[in-house]
Amino acid sequence: LTIKLLGVNNTSKNTELLAWTCSPLYPKDRLIHGTVLLSMTLYSTLTTTMITPGICNTDTPTSVTLQIDFPETNLEFIKPEPEERRGDLEEPTKDCLKHITRLSQTHSLLLLSEQQRRILWFYRYYCNDQNCSLPLVLGSAPSWDRTSVSEMYGVLRRWRFSNPLEALGLLTFSFPDQDIRRTAVQQIENLSNDELLEYLPQLVQVLKFEWSLESPLVKLLLSRSLQSIQVAHQLYWLLKNAQNEVHFKNWYQKLLAALQFCAGKALNNEFSKEGKLIRILEDIAKKVKAASDPKKKEVLKAELNKLQQFFQEVKVCRLPLNPALVVQGIEADSCSYFTSNAFPLKISFINANAPSGNINVIFKIGDDLRQDMLVLQIIRVMDSIWLQEGLDMQMIIYRCLSTGKGQGLVQMVPDATTLAKIHSKSGLIGPLKENTIKKWFRHHHPLESSYQEAIRNFFYSCAGWCVVTFILGVCDRHSDNIMLTNAGHMFHIDFGRFLGHAQTFGSIRRDRAPFIFTSEMEYFITEGGKNPQRFQEFVELCCRAYNIVRKHSQLLLNLLEMMLHAGLPELNSIQDLKYVYDNLRPQDSDLQATSYFTRKIKESLECFPVKLNNLIHTLVQMSVTGSAKPPTPESVPQEWMMLHTEKSIARATILGFNKKPDSLYLVQVVQTCNVVSFVEKSFDQFSKLHSLLQKQFPSHDLPEFPHYWHLPFTDLEHKRVKDLNLYLKQLLSGSRKLAKNELVLSFFLNSSKSTLSEDSSSLTLGTQSTDHKPGVQLVISYENTRLTIMLKHMRNI
Repeated sequence: LTIKLLGVNNTSKNTELLAWTCSPLYPKDRLIHGTVLLSMTLYSTLTTTMITPGICNTDTPTSVTLQIDFPETNLEFIKPEPEERRGDLEEPTKDCLKHITRLSQTHSLLLLSEQQRRILWFYRYYCNDQNCSLPLVLGSAPSWDRTSVSEMYGVLRRWRFSNPLEALGLLTFSFPDQDIRRTAVQQIENLSNDELLEYLPQLVQVLKFEWSLESPLVKLLLSRSLQSIQVAHQLYWLLKNAQNEVHFKNWYQKLLAALQFCAGKALNNEFSKEGKLIRILEDIAKKVKAASDPKKKEVLKAELNKLQQFFQEVKVCRLPLNPALVVQGIEADSCSYFTSNAFPLKISFINANAPSGNINVIFKIGDDLRQDMLVLQIIRVMDSIWLQEGLDMQMIIYRCLSTGKGQGLVQMVPDATTLAKIHSKSGLIGPLKENTIKKWFRHHHPLESSYQEAIRNFFYSCAGWCVVTFILGVCDRHSDNIMLTNAGHMFHIDFGRFLGHAQTFGSIRRDRAPFIFTSEMEYFITEGGKNPQRFQEFVELCCRAYNIVRKHSQLLLNLLEMMLHAGLPELNSIQDLKYVYDNLRPQDSDLQATSYFTRKIKESLECFPVKLNNLIHTLVQMSVTGSAKPPTPESVPQEWMMLHTEKSIARATILGFNKKPDSLYLVQVVQTCNVVSFVEKSFDQFSKLHSLLQKQFPSHDLPEFPHYWHLPFTDLEHKRVKDLNLYLKQLLSGSRKLAKNELVLSFFLNSSKSTLSEDSSSLTLGTQSTDHKPGVQLVISYENTRLTIMLKHMRNI
């Protein structure tokens, strides 16, 4: 029940909203009765369209209180029973079932039209975990009337979840029903504490839609916080931060009180120490910001004494960024501030676990870091999806935590430099030169082997960030918020703009490239065009990473939908969700998506405004540091070995054998770059390889070799195939040194019979392209009566 108090403005004669209040009609299964006092919220407008029990705050009195006398009744709320009304429903045709599967690829209820919802609800009894998702089916019910709810319960009762993460979609604003939410929580209970931690920000947000503080979701989060200090810690800071949401302040205060009540004395002491640390940092940051430029250093030096004093009192304190980081003081000489608008502080904490060195963090005021937190969290989820698929994109994802309104902590990545700084070292036209990045890495890696490793790290991390920044529409990209580590990893910082909300100059969008991949990056990867196949492999890697993430579109869209009511400036409408959906293209086949993303790489590579943008940032850098020196003539870099010498074998499998005088086994060899080849080897050759490896490696590094010379097996060859396959699996999945060992490489990769591939989407031309023979790579697929032929790569034509 929502009640608004209206008034007529004397001058304009318009009706205006003065205050509002709301109350659940069935607070405890029984219709509201007797005299009730409701505190009214004073707002000229009702700022929210979502009314939930969390908003109905009747505890604290305000200047306007409403008294309502409800009639005395004994009306109880009786829950509908689950019911299935199949009636005379016809069984859907094959085409109809295909249509349902296509609709399910929308993944988000908010993106379905009325017509599409009607179709899903009509065929609700033919929807299952194989062709649809439960949130889409239940959310398509025409209303929350008794009949619909009992049928929703019927669908809910027979549904089998194939993945507990599907249930996240049942906790959004679209599902107020308690039984549905309880079912969702039962599924989420199957997640481990570490998995739950990945989705905690969303779970804290959807607490807004719970009916009471005794709901299954609240109980789940509190019980998990007792099992894991990481969960307790992150939950504490998320709840503390959520108190800044004006309508839900009291709701989250109660939840925080519940957590503190459960946490016990020791953990509460930790929380209060961390709270005090943040208050001191906030105080220092405000004073430094307010001081005049010449006095800022002086003020900082004087104020740091407060931190020194704090550590004298508490001895050690955990960092809110990560409870695993325990600090015991600060190194005042290494602390400073940055000259950007908000004058963030750089604080160098002394690690209590001494060997790890100092921990540097940035403390910001005046910046809303909640959006950065969300972007980094979603990127972390994408990275773990890749790692589960065995793909390590060498991603550096730093930690970031909003600790209050417009303030927070950011982890500093050691040995990292902005691209703008690297450009400025190459003089005025650094951003327009092709070889700037290559020269910088050459300078840091005089040794060939470490230079190769840097290229490898850049190759993978650059591809990863191209994919994630494209999917999330990260904008305002320039050389000041792209960083490189000395070891070769590239990563992005500052996510104040995403989902395609680009800055504009007049009517011109500042970000015109789909993502940042410039010709100087290509130059570094391909060694100035000497190894063009490296670029083909980069395109392959990007498309493979993109397709892996697309398979998890439902999870990503659910996580974003759960944050729609978080009050983030750039994620608050269905349009924002649609933006990510359009970038994920879940309805495309892998082949179509590969073709699409390849075009995006081409667009990015040809986008000259990116270079101009970087030039502007380099000029700003130089005016700050005063380092506009003339460029030095380029020294000719020493030749580097081609990257494909860094081969590694992912797996080798014996497919069969042929009985000649001596049995030969046919072995399929898959390299980490997805090149597939076949070799024939005898049992004696395997045995000889093992004895050679024994001379190089200690026996505990090697798997046991299957020797059978004294056993009279009748099916000896079949037994050998099985045991040799086990041996090869252990050999190549163990130490990385073995998979890259020269003996192993030459054994499997020399004398290969042919190069084929079972998986057309990951076929590569191979890297032995030093000859000048022409080559074409086609990918051919036949699906749903449709033949698709894609021309993927060409060379020497």
